[in-house]
Amino acid sequence: MQIKGIFSKKRKYAAIPTEKAKHEIPEGLVVKCTKCSKIFYEKEWTNHLNVCPSCGEHHKMTAYQRIDSLVDQDSFEEWDQSFESANPLNFPDYENKIKQDQEKTGLKDAVVSGKAFINGHATALVVMDPRFRMASMGAVVGEKITRALEQARVEQLPIIVFTASGGARMQEGMISLMQMAKTSMAVDRFSRAGGCMIVVMTNPTTGGVTASFASIGDYHFAETGALIGFAGRRIIEQTIREKLPTDFQTAEFQLEQGQVDRVVKRSELKKLLSSVLDLHDHREAQ
Repeated sequence: MQIKGIFSKKRKYAAIPTEKAKHEIPEGLVVKCTKCSKIFYEKEWTNHLNVCPSCGEHHKMTAYQRIDSLVDQDSFEEWDQSFESANPLNFPDYENKIKQDQEKTGLKDAVVSGKAFINGHATALVVMDPRFRMASMGAVVGEKITRALEQARVEQLPIIVFTASGGARMQEGMISLMQMAKTSMAVDRFSRAGGCMIVVMTNPTTGGVTASFASIGDYHFAETGALIGFAGRRIIEQTIREKLPTDFQTAEFQLEQGQVDRVVKRSELKKLLSSVLDLHDHREAQ
């Protein structure tokens, strides 16, 4: 007599990939969401602008990925591409770290600037890239932002600035801190000339960048879920000796406090920027 039931079923076990199989998987084929841990094909991921199709988490973009996602095809003209950092304080191993980041990112430093068209509207662009020294603001970053503002003023262009930074670059000491005043003065001069500055705060926007040019534009937008603040959460809690809200320093929290004008999904950002640029163009035409 044949016995049926659970004892007659063959147990199924998860197959563990061999080391050979692991190495045969092409690098960059799939991407894993750091929030929900779901895995997607890289092409599907980039088609969603590095936003998780499952949970909506906005992951970081490179400077050129962001530019390509926004501007009209082949319209981007880069400025000051050759600028790169020196080591003014002879900080140990700083040159090697700069060189490593240059090889890893293909950038000379942590910001890309230039001129482009968005749905036919001419604009200057400044985009910080968090892969390079966490987009910290040293002499080169401050200089490129300042020069972009000056060029936009001369050409009478609006400017869009995408921030993504850990703040000042400690390896450049006081020179790094001076960039806060330098960029802020450039914004003031641009504004007095009638320029329109749009700031889009992405994850993270912190430290001296938040305390300078990122907070003094004409429009302040933020991507969904972006971390925006000055000092870190732990330092603030230790200073005031109070527990902060769980959503403290998120884009949504900053919207409630009046720090930003709107929190925007990445998929809706181009349309919003185009609308603001269109409004600016009509104002100039009057």
